[in-house]
Amino acid sequence: MQVTDKLTKALTEAKYLNADNVSRYRCIMRIFFENYEKLRYWLYQEEVYAQMVQDPFFAEYKLEQCQQDLAMLVEWKNLNTIQDTRKVSSIEEFKNKKFRYQMSEYSVEIERLVLRLENLFIEGASLEPTLLERIRINISRFPQMVDEDLNKVYTWWNDLNNDFVRLNQNYQDYIRDLNSVKAEEMMHTKEFLVFKDRLVEYLRNFIKGLQRNVGVIEEDLRTLEDGNKQQVFEKIVQYEMLIPRMDVEVSRELLEEKTKGRFQSIYEWFVSSNGEENEAGKLFDATNEIIRRITRYAAQLSEKNAFGANRREEYRKVAELFLKCEDVQQAHRMSAMVFGLEKPYHLKGDLVRQTDSMNQSVYEERPFEVTLKPRVRTYREKSSRSAIREAAEEKQRTRQQMIKKQKEDMRKLRELESDGKIDFSTLPVLEPHVREILLKWISDAMENPAGAARTEEGRYYTLDMSRKEERCVVHCEDGSFTMPKLAIVFQEEG
Repeated sequence: MQVTDKLTKALTEAKYLNADNVSRYRCIMRIFFENYEKLRYWLYQEEVYAQMVQDPFFAEYKLEQCQQDLAMLVEWKNLNTIQDTRKVSSIEEFKNKKFRYQMSEYSVEIERLVLRLENLFIEGASLEPTLLERIRINISRFPQMVDEDLNKVYTWWNDLNNDFVRLNQNYQDYIRDLNSVKAEEMMHTKEFLVFKDRLVEYLRNFIKGLQRNVGVIEEDLRTLEDGNKQQVFEKIVQYEMLIPRMDVEVSRELLEEKTKGRFQSIYEWFVSSNGEENEAGKLFDATNEIIRRITRYAAQLSEKNAFGANRREEYRKVAELFLKCEDVQQAHRMSAMVFGLEKPYHLKGDLVRQTDSMNQSVYEERPFEVTLKPRVRTYREKSSRSAIREAAEEKQRTRQQMIKKQKEDMRKLRELESDGKIDFSTLPVLEPHVREILLKWISDAMENPAGAARTEEGRYYTLDMSRKEERCVVHCEDGSFTMPKLAIVFQEEG
């Protein structure tokens, strides 16, 4: 936390929510807010009074009271005022000071907050897998934003941040509701069994969305190049610097810090670092824990309901069946049916028999061993300890093989050169490994704004794209593919 003047000063704009005449103040501010949403920013005292007395609750409300209330709201900085001199025809009218009133910025946000609080239990929170899908799509477009204009980059950045904020707030509110005292009490009632399955299915669908998207988002964020990030951040800051702001001076350093901070929040939500679990992993565990708790409570309720059931009629029916048995043997069979296992369980295994003889009894076969593991989250198999063996010779041998293979690859690539360049339109049939190296060189060069890169040997090259509109077919041992007519031109450095 960083202590600032804004953090330590009193918020006078919120006084009208708890003042003595709170019913009048809040109704006046709601009138201003409703007109604000209709783009009517300025109101006269008479207009406010006329809307107040329309409700029977304010039937005895006086114009003088309205004037006093408006003056108090101006003092608390909830309303801004300006004297209207357009219709003044005399000095006496000017002295009476006919004002127009407008909501301040703080008051607009306070009223929005109050409206959200009033509708808190109506709107509620939710877990939306579609937000994860949209965040994944926007994150994947990050490298493309390097070449887009400022307007498109800023719109993309706003969409990404808005979806992330909604995802973060919604999951926190929804998990909070499921862990509340009210939810805990409801899980112990019979009514809970009615929608238990629907709730579990809803949570499992969200978990599937997490599993489907988080891994892809994490990989995309990890592979982002610092150069691309800086270029995108620079475009966002440039756009925000171009936005005209009234009575507010925004420094470039503050905008850069805000942009990087927002990206870092998204990065830490999806990417694990320093051995700590990311926020997505914590959400995954929390949701699974809620599913286990719901299932456990539902099982306890079912057992409780079954335990209290009256089974007198069932016992009477069983006794009648035993009385109808003709002899003891039939009674034994009835007993096996009633008290024995109706559906015995069978263990299956990938058993390898020692003989294929059909006359050999199962009791003569060797037993098949099944290792049972505890069904608890904390169970971990014991790792067998072994001594550290010396692998220097094996490492050296592997290293020599890799160096030999790399030299062989470079030799094959040099054979493809002609006059210091590799033209893809004139290549012979390529081995798959050689094709992968050439395509990687193209990718490295295209990621660089200068269209240049270096090979594994350190050779500097540029990508000739003068004929990219034309097409050529490159033949390989495992197939052929069509690509633009590109050429890799090597530059000899002095």
